Formats: sequence, C-alpha cells, structure tokens
Amino acid sequence: MAVILCYGDSNTWGFNIEAYAGGAPMAKARFSPELRWPGVMAARLGQGHRVIEEGLNGRTTSQDDPFDGEHKNGLRYLLPCLESHMPLDLVIIALGINDVKARFGASAGDIANGAGRLIRCVLGSEAGPDGKAPRVLLVAPFPLGEGLSSSPFAELLGGRAEIDKSKLLGIRYETLARTLGVAFLDAGKEVSACTADSLHLDAAGQRKLGEAIAARILDGGLLKN
Repeated sequence: MAVILCYGDSNTWGFNIEAYAGGAPMAKARFSPELRWPGVMAARLGQGHRVIEEGLNGRTTSQDDPFDGEHKNGLRYLLPCLESHMPLDLVIIALGINDVKARFGASAGDIANGAGRLIRCVLGSEAGPDGKAPRVLLVAPFPLGEGLSSSPFAELLGGRAEIDKSKLLGIRYETLARTLGVAFLDAGKEVSACTADSLHLDAAGQRKLGEAIAARILDGGLLKN
C-alpha cells in the first residue's frame, strides 16, 4: 500500500471560511474529511493508497511566527512527522502562503528558499521504503485574491504588495522543483482563492485541487517503483 503524507497549512486542514464567519468555533470551521482536498485526492487514487493529513492553520515553510508561536514553523515539525509516519512513498508539500504575511518581510525568493529547506529535509531523510527518501511533490500556493482589502484576514496578511508577491510563487517554486529534481504542481493554475476571504478554498476549490493533485500523481507515475 502506498502511503502519502500531505504536509500543508489551513487549506490542507480544510478551513471553511463560511462556517467561521457564521460563528462556528475554529475547531468546527472545517470541511468534512471527504470534502478536503486530501480526501478528494484519496478517493480519486482509489484503493491501495493511504493518505495522511498534516495540515495546520498558519503553518509557514520555515519561519518562526513571532505572534502565533514557533510551532507554526513547518521545518521544525517536518522530520519528527516523517519519522512518525514512515515508511512514506510520497510527501506532498503545500506551504508558503503564510510566509507572504507582511510581518515576515520575506520576498518570493525567500519563501521559495524556505520550501527548499523542507524538500531537502525530506530528500535527506530515511523515511521512505527500504530506508531511502520518499518522493516529493511540491505544490505552489495559489495567489491571494484581489479582494484582500475586504477580507477578515486583511490586516494579518497585508495588501497590494503581498498580493503581488504571492503571484510570483508559482514560477519561483517551479524553478526550485526543477533544480532539486522533484515533481511540481502550480495550484494557481488549478484553483483560485474564494471571494469570501481571498485566502482559502471553498468546497468547489477543495475538490478541484484534490482532483488536480491526484491526476498529477497518476499521470506522473509518482508512486511507481
């Protein structure tokens, strides 16, 4: 059985902005497992695959968050996560949009470098079959929406500069994936942020992303020996 780890942020966790805006507590402002993109992907891949969800709201690539805590740093938890779930056939890294926040002052290149640190951690591990490294699929974040100024997260994320920065991540990540020899998918070519907050996916977006990632895995033969 092929084991796939989905390592991401609130969109991997399945944050539901409509439920949250309607008064649901954070713990319940979440799409059900079958509606979240990892669940959609699992259904599309079919039997013989086990999908592990590792989404965390606010998770960055490798930044300690000065307000929300250093546990939001994706690099800090990645190796323990790999070792706790090994053997892993494939690790999907879907992080970077939280690094866009103005508080970090990171450029698109800096954010891609953070993603690179995650990839190198996976490739340098022995968490795959037979003590080798798992394969990696890097997913570039879709850009922030143009309606960010009216988003509930506008103050947290920033403004025009952060939107423009987020639009550069696709090309930066593609170059990174090519350099490190890992598979790549640009989520911005598949889905867009919902209009409710210009940051998260709605149910339709979750479905589209899950289907796109499953297709990339199958078409790319990422689980073949």
